[in-house]
Amino acid sequence: MPAPNPAALDFLLTRRSTSAKTLGLPVPDDAALETILTAAARSPDHGKLEPWRFILLDRAALLAMSIKVTERATVLQIDPDQTVKSRDEYARSHLAVIVVSSPVASEKIPDSEQLFSAGAVCLSLLNAALASGWGANWLSGWASRDPEILTWLGVATSESIAGIIHLGTESSTPPDRPRPDLAAITTRFRP
Repeated sequence: MPAPNPAALDFLLTRRSTSAKTLGLPVPDDAALETILTAAARSPDHGKLEPWRFILLDRAALLAMSIKVTERATVLQIDPDQTVKSRDEYARSHLAVIVVSSPVASEKIPDSEQLFSAGAVCLSLLNAALASGWGANWLSGWASRDPEILTWLGVATSESIAGIIHLGTESSTPPDRPRPDLAAITTRFRP
């Protein structure tokens, strides 16, 4: 019989992401962040390719990102409301981790599986932060796909951003939201 871990299961059944808008100080220090990143790096990785990497954005980097996003939004003629929303996402944040999908050439492991592994890293990072008592939110948005911003961040043309995880202290308890109806999304295959 398997050995259950009720605390871990309870965490997974009740976890909720925090709104990035409600994250404040303090943020994880280097030791806490190392633990969170170590947990994230234990994600499923078919072929042990480690097809992902991290870019850390501290407060100064996030403020620079908010300026870069505003500049690019002007050039790209992004809707003004969307520009403000995107700018503020970075301007109000104090710590974020960019998870970069960085595929490795492999005859056995397709790029799609490597991208899924990077997505698993995002979720593991989010859950590790929440399990450590921090607030966390996984975001992306148009700026995470803009070629000029990617180059500015040091993301190679062969890479992409799988997610940006904002970390901090919750200033309010996140509300629960409707969850999927398992009966509507689950079928049992019978040959």
